[in-house]
Amino acid sequence: MPLQSSVRALKKPLRLDDEVRFLRSWIEKPLHMGAVMPSSKLLARTMAQYVDVESKGPVIELGPGTGAITNALIEHGVDQKRLVLVEYNPGFCALLRDRYPQAKVVQGDAYALRASLDDVLDAPASAVVSGLPLVTKPMLTRLKLIRDAFMALAPGAPFVQFTYSVAPPIPKSLPGVSTEASERIWMNLPPARVWVYRKG
Repeated sequence: MPLQSSVRALKKPLRLDDEVRFLRSWIEKPLHMGAVMPSSKLLARTMAQYVDVESKGPVIELGPGTGAITNALIEHGVDQKRLVLVEYNPGFCALLRDRYPQAKVVQGDAYALRASLDDVLDAPASAVVSGLPLVTKPMLTRLKLIRDAFMALAPGAPFVQFTYSVAPPIPKSLPGVSTEASERIWMNLPPARVWVYRKG
């Protein structure tokens, strides 16, 4: 078997394992999961492109799961040492620590972000990238999350969130906050859009 085929054969079961992990977690706690399957590479790459690799601060990822978006951030050029991965599921935390030994993995609740990041950050964050299922939460919970994220972020740094919903996960009309959206990513299953929020 040629080397390329061997590498592909080795990688394939890992992807299947990730899908099984996601499905099991989704069946156990559907509202804690942002998706039934890990994000597609195209969606993950779209999210990662909004992160400035030249900036120096930490990059916080909320709900990294098995690391689909984490991989895209690293491939985009974000140094693994800058990553702060906030994950609720202890099984996923163990997996993330194994896969990304240089990243800081925080087992915590992203919806209690200030408490989860207590004593974790040593500088304002350059980005918050979220794979959380925001649209399953009440609007007040979403607004609290983005408020806490802005408190951790440097001025003008992005809060990046994807959604399967047609409507934005957080209103576009927040005072003092600019909003932009990607094109709909039809190749993702289900189709998704990335929303980016920045505060002054």
